[in-house]
Amino acid sequence: MFELNDKVVVVTGGGRGIGRGITLALAKAGATTVVAGRTRESLLSTVEDARRAGPASLAVPTDITRPQDVQALVDTTVDRFGGIDCWVNNAGSARDEDIGPLLDLNEQQWDAVVGLNLKWTFFATQAAARAMTRGGSIINISSRSGSQPNPMTGHYGAAKAGIDNLTATMAVEWGHLGIRVNAVAPGAVLTEQPVAALDRPSRRRRQIETIPLRRLGSAADVGALCVYLASDEAAWVTGEVIQITGGSRIPVGLLTFLHHVNRDVGEEAETQSS
Repeated sequence: MFELNDKVVVVTGGGRGIGRGITLALAKAGATTVVAGRTRESLLSTVEDARRAGPASLAVPTDITRPQDVQALVDTTVDRFGGIDCWVNNAGSARDEDIGPLLDLNEQQWDAVVGLNLKWTFFATQAAARAMTRGGSIINISSRSGSQPNPMTGHYGAAKAGIDNLTATMAVEWGHLGIRVNAVAPGAVLTEQPVAALDRPSRRRRQIETIPLRRLGSAADVGALCVYLASDEAAWVTGEVIQITGGSRIPVGLLTFLHHVNRDVGEEAETQSS
């Protein structure tokens, strides 16, 4: 079960972090993998490992904010391997300089985050769907931030909420073409490049305290779910947003933000009463 032999899978942002874990999981399941991303060195490293695990792997340097790059990625995959069976939209992030409270966000910060995580993810998906003449599976990597309050990265959460909605609409519009569309929404996942919420042992402990399974997620955990969604065993699964959070329902970012608010409010009250 869950074998991906003879399937061709493209993973954007596949060179590192969660994308790397997804790529290697797909390769181990038998898929031919095409790894796209902006950093050539990380792509080549991932491809080397994927080739040891699977039948074939190819690195295609790609910036998904450049339509010509995306079309070249699609064309290269089809020319080299004969088609696309699965497309994983993993490219997306928020740079440190684009993070901040909603009252302070400027237009450039908003456009940078929403553009990468929503606008360009959509157009990459559109290009992939147009090439899926034999049907296939599209997997959008969303985030639990799309369904929960997301202090300090509200624009990122808004973009992921948009991805969740687009996932359902794509599934409806493209179902008759044999294209399934689902989203995977990870919680706290520890990779070789941890985000700010996981950059210190104390922060990681606070995250774990909110997770019933008592551990952080891994890129391999997300990869295993993507293997299922890419496989024929998921043939009747479409339009779903699947949370993969270890059972957590409490975002630590929200708790941390409220902690600071409560502290500041308390200090202000003490000052006014003295």
